[in-house]
Amino acid sequence: MLVSTAAAVTVLLLVLKPGSAQDRLDAVRTGLAVGAGIGALITLALALRRQQATEHDATERRLTELYVKAVDQLGSDKPAVRHGGLYALERVAQDNPGHRQTIVDVICAYLRGPFTPPPTPATPGAAGARRLGGLRAPGRPGRPGRPGRAGPAARPNATPPPAKDEDALQEREVRLTAQRILRDHLQPRTRARTWYRRFPRPRHTFWADIDLDLTGATLIDLDLSHTTTRHTQFSGARFEGNTEFGGAQFSGDARFSKAQFSGDAWFNEAQFSKSAWFDEARFGGDARLSRARFSGSAWFIEARFSGGAWFNEAQFSGGAWFDEARFGGGAWFIEARFSGGAWFNEVRFSGDARFEEARFSGGAWFEEARFSENATFSKAQFSDTAWFSWTRFSGNVGFSEARFSGNAGFIEVRFSGNVGFERARFSGNAGFIEAQFSGNARFSEAQFGGKAVFAKARFNGDVPETIKPYLD
Repeated sequence: MLVSTAAAVTVLLLVLKPGSAQDRLDAVRTGLAVGAGIGALITLALALRRQQATEHDATERRLTELYVKAVDQLGSDKPAVRHGGLYALERVAQDNPGHRQTIVDVICAYLRGPFTPPPTPATPGAAGARRLGGLRAPGRPGRPGRPGRAGPAARPNATPPPAKDEDALQEREVRLTAQRILRDHLQPRTRARTWYRRFPRPRHTFWADIDLDLTGATLIDLDLSHTTTRHTQFSGARFEGNTEFGGAQFSGDARFSKAQFSGDAWFNEAQFSKSAWFDEARFGGDARLSRARFSGSAWFIEARFSGGAWFNEAQFSGGAWFDEARFGGGAWFIEARFSGGAWFNEVRFSGDARFEEARFSGGAWFEEARFSENATFSKAQFSDTAWFSWTRFSGNVGFSEARFSGNAGFIEVRFSGNVGFERARFSGNAGFIEAQFSGNARFSEAQFGGKAVFAKARFNGDVPETIKPYLD
């Protein structure tokens, strides 16, 4: 205050330059008044700042107390208390955006804890009840709406489940609640994304820029469809039941390495903005990735598909690696787009493989691949190298109207069934050295713009007239 007063008096004397003693006295009085006012304002500002700091500290203490209490509740041996802990954490995160990632990390850590799912009751209505999960829609073994059919307890002669199984069932419900909390707050509420929600949540409940780390977690009927996340880590996770990621947006890396999907896995129209890892993943049911978008690299090396695998209209902007993958059922890549290279070396196709109208803008490598059933590449477009050398086709093969803009290699390939290259166009070189055609080989209207080599090729039937000029 003394400094501000002295400064005010000095400024007034220099600016006004009073001539008389009375004027100088008035200037001094005015300076004292101004200095006192400035000092009062400074004192008020300091008091306000101390009050805000005190309130902030009090808020942080309350938040810390709530957080610690909720975490303690998660460690309780009572399911109802654990439920309460999850809802308390959800409330803390909703009211405090700066702590949302921390709360999500705690929920993910809970889901990463060891858990063995209990036997699923094979009764009508159970699957539908499990989809929402948690306390809002608990799994009930009986049909909803029918008195006396709510579960084994309603049956006088029913044997109650063992205590161990009962604990697992209760823990299952807690985990479903945790999964539902993640789903509800990771789904942006837009007009295009609310049709599938029975009770759409307010727009402000969406938590943006969230990372998920569920490495090795056991997840039950997980539904993260239409969610938006940043970096996600599901490596080694076990997905029990069906899993839904349809329409999900992954703005960061998405890792599903060595993940196990016991049921169907839905990734239709999912968008992977960066790299996506599915190497060594196991798909026990159908894998549906139609119209999925892979902006970065897509890794499916040594993946196992026990059911059907749908990649229709999928777009791979980066490289797509499927080396040594195993397709136990059919593999559909109809109208898929590969802007980068596509590697299918040593892949095993146990069912039909369909690549009709697929476009390979980069190189396409199918070296030593095995096709046990029919394979179709009709109207496929290969803008760069197409390499099928040492590949085995046990069923019928169709390359009708395919376009090979770069070099095409079919060296030592084995065609056990019929093969058709009708109206195919080879703009670059085409090598069929030591190829074996055990069935009918059709090359009618095929066009060779570059060099065509059929040295030591063997035909079980008649040699097509189109390629006779290229034989030794």
